[in-house]
Amino acid sequence: MKYSQLLGCIAVIVLATVCYLPWSFIPGKNILITGMSAPGTMYGKPGLMHFMLGFILIILFIIPKIWAKRINVFIGAINLAWSVRNYTLLVTCYMGDCPEKRYGLYLELLFSIGILIFTFLPDLNILEKKK
Repeated sequence: MKYSQLLGCIAVIVLATVCYLPWSFIPGKNILITGMSAPGTMYGKPGLMHFMLGFILIILFIIPKIWAKRINVFIGAINLAWSVRNYTLLVTCYMGDCPEKRYGLYLELLFSIGILIFTFLPDLNILEKKK
């Protein structure tokens, strides 16, 4: 795909902005959880890992070497695993208090899947060796 690297960089930037949207709401404690703020819980900042992995992903999307594209697939898979971890952590009921899922959690998972798909589509020119 011709524009897969550019679209991958854009998806990483959008994922970083999704970290500021509401991900979950716990009605029993009246707590709104975003990727960068989870007051009153022990979740920390679940979106911070997306920022660190996203920085590495953008650098590897830009580098036109085969080793960078291979590492990018691995980092993209770690990013998707972190998204699945966030999803399962933030939608699990604790002691009868079930959180409400918000749209940011679905967008986080969607863009992480998109990033992984874009890592599988590098735009590289492979030269054939002469015999």
